[in-house]
Amino acid sequence: MQSWHNPNIVSFDGSVADFQSGRDTPRDFLERCLDVINQRDKTVKAFVTLDIDGARKAADAAGKRYKAGKPLSMVDGCPVAIKDIIATASMPTQMNSPAFKGWQSGQDAACVAALRKGGAVIFGKTVTTEFAIGYSGPTTNPFDATRTPGGSSSGTAAAVGAGMAPVGLGTQTQASTLRPASYCGAVGYKPSHGQLHMAGVHPLSATADHLGVIGATLGDVWRVASQISLGIGSPGRRFLQGAGGQSPAARKPRKLIRLYTRGWSEIDKDTEAQFESVIKGLAANGVEIASRDTEPRIAALENLLMADVDGALDIVAYELRWPFEDYIARFGRQIGERLHGLVKRANEMTPPDYERLIDTRAAMRRLWQETLDGADGYVTLAASGPAIKGLEYTGSRTFLVYGSWLGVPAFSLPLLQSQGLPVGVQLMGAPDQDGTLAGVANWVMQTFNQ
Repeated sequence: MQSWHNPNIVSFDGSVADFQSGRDTPRDFLERCLDVINQRDKTVKAFVTLDIDGARKAADAAGKRYKAGKPLSMVDGCPVAIKDIIATASMPTQMNSPAFKGWQSGQDAACVAALRKGGAVIFGKTVTTEFAIGYSGPTTNPFDATRTPGGSSSGTAAAVGAGMAPVGLGTQTQASTLRPASYCGAVGYKPSHGQLHMAGVHPLSATADHLGVIGATLGDVWRVASQISLGIGSPGRRFLQGAGGQSPAARKPRKLIRLYTRGWSEIDKDTEAQFESVIKGLAANGVEIASRDTEPRIAALENLLMADVDGALDIVAYELRWPFEDYIARFGRQIGERLHGLVKRANEMTPPDYERLIDTRAAMRRLWQETLDGADGYVTLAASGPAIKGLEYTGSRTFLVYGSWLGVPAFSLPLLQSQGLPVGVQLMGAPDQDGTLAGVANWVMQTFNQ
């Protein structure tokens, strides 16, 4: 196995003890991030906007609290990059759309408000594809500027992968957090649907949109997700399972289910060989690996997943009619071609068509949980291989759409390299059992990074 090691990463989680002891300060940590931005962002192009003065003030305030032994929270002093479809009071939110150039909400999204409440340093907005679903922005992959960073959370993943930030917020409606995390050698986390508050995040699909977190380490990701959950909650939901300042304790899985699905028709031989080495490594460490070859019920699940998953995009199309019908009416061709096509697709659907789609998804979600009974999660790839050449297309969503469609928790872990570039291993679990899956992810990361 050719394991991935990113020499660029900067971890807030790994620096907190130094802030507490006085060996380091949040201001110095921030300045190191800004130095990397100055050195690399002309090529990587991860950021749309920076609020350097505001960030320095926030970092200095955090430093005083650490010196007094009274940090506000598990993210006090942590620089966090924010995807530019998430509202920020201090910076514009432009969605990579000419129709919203310079637009400012005047308030923070719920997730940003929760982070500020905990003393996080909100220092920049990162590039997104248009409204997180349309044409790409200028961001390049931090390891090869001729390749995509993935989308739609392009800038957040590239910033973390390049060492410009320890952690940042993304979103995922189909593949938009985990795919760029995989391509950029970072940890990606897509929570169970509705687990993290979405108010103030520009909508696409109410039943498929997820707030995501991309970070240098699992600890960085978990701190930010925990603070958002505990700092603001989510309407009608319990708090994030296992939320707290430390990642859930490493939990060795007894059994994992290997998912094939149609993504396996897309991968290259090197990526396949590297993933096989992970499967062998898990088995060598006493983890039972089940698959369609060992259990008929898994084969049945996969067949139904592949037959029905294309309905995921139909659901998204039907649900994005508001506000995009209005945007198209007002702004015309300032709204990209893909969004015009999705609205047209939605308007060809009937209410019974939509009801069938959501009924199918509910049945598949039940089958997913039934098949998982006795196992600790599903394991597969987080992308079809390393980042692809070119910037216009951000890569296949095939490996990732299942978790978004069903609303289950998922992680992309930066364990592999193929063709000298990172590729993530994806873990998926049962709805709302995010902390349990995070414990498994922690064990897998520790096992393969020894």
